[in-house]
Formats: sequence, structure tokens, C-alpha cells
Amino acid sequence: MKTGTSWLCALLINLLSLSANAAVSSEEALSLGKDLTPVGGERAGNSAGTIPPWAGGLPKDAGQENSDGFLDDPFANEKPLFTITAENVEQYKENLSEGQIAMFKRYPGSYRMVVYPSHRTVSLPDDIYAAIKTSALKTEAIESGNGLRNFSESRYYAFPIPRNGLEVIWNHITRYRGRTLHRSIVQVTPQVSGDYTLVRFEDKVGFPDGLKDLDASKSSNALLYYTQRVTAPSRLAGNVLLVHESIDQVSQPRMAWLYNAGQRRVRRAPQVAYDGPGTAADGLATVDNFDMYNGAPDRYEWRLVGKRELYIPYNNYKLDSQSLKYSDIVKPGHTNQDLARYELHRVWEVEATLKPGERHIYAKRRFFLDEDSWQIAVSEQYDARGQLWRVGQAMLVQQYKAQVPLYAFETLNDLTAGRYLAIGMKNEEKHGVEFGIDLSATEFTPAALRNSGVR
Repeated sequence: MKTGTSWLCALLINLLSLSANAAVSSEEALSLGKDLTPVGGERAGNSAGTIPPWAGGLPKDAGQENSDGFLDDPFANEKPLFTITAENVEQYKENLSEGQIAMFKRYPGSYRMVVYPSHRTVSLPDDIYAAIKTSALKTEAIESGNGLRNFSESRYYAFPIPRNGLEVIWNHITRYRGRTLHRSIVQVTPQVSGDYTLVRFEDKVGFPDGLKDLDASKSSNALLYYTQRVTAPSRLAGNVLLVHESIDQVSQPRMAWLYNAGQRRVRRAPQVAYDGPGTAADGLATVDNFDMYNGAPDRYEWRLVGKRELYIPYNNYKLDSQSLKYSDIVKPGHTNQDLARYELHRVWEVEATLKPGERHIYAKRRFFLDEDSWQIAVSEQYDARGQLWRVGQAMLVQQYKAQVPLYAFETLNDLTAGRYLAIGMKNEEKHGVEFGIDLSATEFTPAALRNSGVR
């Protein structure tokens, strides 16, 4: 049900009337860690008791981590509450998005959502909670909200008490993902029949506060640094993408470079933005579909619809397990929904409408963000005719050892083509996600691309 009577909704109404670019007052910031969680979610559960209060999230010792870096499932012995199918979807539609309902209609015989008890598992390091309070007090939006001022000190969660839809999206863009991370993952774009080829990536991400040898005078506007190296199939192996993501995306837009292993050349890549084609995505995703949404928000008008309760992917440790093969997960039409776990959680709903005169293949988009992590859990993309085109979901997992909310993988289903993209699976890889690894700023330079791109 929608949370229309909570004190937070009243607060939101008051905040929306304030200046769109001002930081919150010290009195408002005091609610963080009290009535609000340290990240900005409602600490209390819902009135029905189906969403529990936030009580600190999963502790770091919630389970074991094996030698390959994969986590135990703290909820492995839980039984489902019920299963939503095409036959009973009407009974649950109040807590489903339009895109979720469309998936039941598109795949009535196979699509289902297995719903479990809700657990608010998100937990972050204490110093990140302190940084969030700094963000609340100091960060301001500039250039119509397309950049941030006074954010380099805190670095994470620009607007924990948001006033509008754009500030909500900035929280997703600036959320904590560990100061550095490394992962080996696969991407698939199955045919309608279910046949697929694995594309393997090696990703490295470094945030300014986690990198060695970073020149502070040249990185004050840096949000993150990212490399993506293709390791398979052989026709793509050795190609490397480098991205420097900025905070103020108006004065200094994203910079990207591509190393082409066949040509052995490094080139600037301005197409790695907005609706440029996603890497090896077979036309099923845009660049800004990656991570559910990324990049400059300037081409859209952002509207905060409000908060609601939604069944979203949550605590998907089973999908992140080494016990599964990729063939267990990848199925025709969509990934294996029998393995997916859904829970009822409160989400922020944001709608993005393409500005007049701007270009993008998606004329409208809708995002549903988990209140405890600011991670987009469900997304909807609409074409120029206003028709729902693509539906995305992120299979959320709390990496409790590292205290990082992440996801097992993300998917984007094309309702027209009957195909989908899934990226982030690592079940058959040698190691899970590695956090806190030693990374140097010199690894994220165009000069370093050639060496990292050797086949």
C-alpha cells in the first residue's frame, strides 16, 4: 500500500516548497539516524507489519565467506510467503509496477515472483554514515540540478533527504559501492529460443577516496574511475573501455576512451553516454541502462511521484551462489524466476520525461529506488509513442562482509523483441566481487589502456 500518512510524506511536502538547490538545515539533518535511517530511509516499519523497522542491517558476521569470495545465504532456510503468477497477479497489482505487470502478460506461462518475508539488510560503514550527514548539510545542486557543489568532501549520497526526483536519482548515482572493487562477470543476450553466448568482462572501479597516487588538485570534480576489459569471446577479447565520471557533469562532462585490440589504438569515445549502444549488448541496451541508470541527467525532466510499497528483488544470495551454473539462470524470455527472491519494501518512484529538443530513444522512464540503499531496483523505459518498451530489474544483495549493497546481476527485458540482456553474473567465475583492493590512479589513464588491452 502507498505510504501516504507517514510523517515523512508531510516532511516531503514542506521540503518541496523550498529552494531547489539548497542543502538541508541542521535541524532537518538531525533526523538522519533517528526517525530516518542514516541513509535517509524511514526507520519505522509499515503499519501492516509486512515491512519491518530498520535495525542496523545485516552484521558483518551474518554468514561465512568462502575462499573464492562468495557469501553464505543468511535466509537459506526461509520458506516463501506466496508466489505471484499470471493467474493471480490482479490480487497483488497494488504492490507491483506497470513494468512488472507487463512481464506477467508477456510471459504468462513462465514468469512468476516468489515472495519471501522482508528483511532490511542494508548496512554501511560508520564513516560513510558520517559522510552522508555532511552531504545533507553541504551538497547543493547546480546548473538546473545537472551537477553538484560542495560534494567532494563527502563523496557519497548527495541528497539523503531529497526534495525532488532529480535529487533522488543523484543518490543512486552517488551511492556507496566500496571505495574500490574488482569483479569478473558475464553478460548474455539470449535469442528468443534461449541460445546465448557468454561475454566476459573484467571490471575495476575506483572512487577518489580509495585510489593511491591521485592528484587531489585534479580530482576535485571526479566521481569515479572505471575500466571494463573484455576477456571473451575471442573476437572481442582485449578491448578496453575507460571512463572518468565527473560530479559537475555540465562544466566537465564524462570522459571516455576505447582501446581496440585489433587496431591497437586508443581513441576518445564520446558515444559512451546517453543512448549510445551498450557494450556487446546486441542492440538491447543503451549505455545509460548500465547499473540501471548512469551518467548525466540533463536530457530529462525529473518528477518525484512519491513513495510506495513494492515487491522488488531483494536478498538474492541464491542467484549469487557458486552452486548455480549460468545455464540454470539463463532461460528463454527471462532469467529463471524460480531462483529469484522478492520482498516487500518501500521505494521512491521517479519519472523522467525527455526535455523538448533533446534526443534519446527513451521518451519516458520510470525508476523505483530501494529506500535503504538508493539502488534502483526496477526500471521502465518507454518509446516515442509512449509504449512500454523495456523493463529492468536489479537482483539486490547485501555484501555484508564489506558492508556494500550491490546486486547479483541486472536484467533488461525488451517486451517487443522477446529478448533480454543480463549482466553481472559471476557464479562460474573464479572469485566473487573483491572490495578494498589496491588500485592506483595511474591504472585509470589513457596511457594505461594499451597494456591492459593485450590479448
